[in-house]
Amino acid sequence: MPTVLIEGPYRFFFYAGDRNERPHIHIERDDAEAKFWLTPVQLENSFGLNRKEINRVQSLVENYRELFLERWYEFFSH
Repeated sequence: MPTVLIEGPYRFFFYAGDRNERPHIHIERDDAEAKFWLTPVQLENSFGLNRKEINRVQSLVENYRELFLERWYEFFSH
């Protein structure tokens, strides 16, 4: 599970087994988690995050979208 970014309490990462899905990023904080598609940025699912946190995380995903896509294609092109 390569970590792409840590921003405050949030860790942004991929699962190695995600190769066959469209580009996305997983986010975790403590026992809470979410998954966002990257093209376009859209919440797929979340658990344990309130609406304010989901909005915050979505904003971060939008801000770092290009980095996440770059890392996605680097990681899954091997």
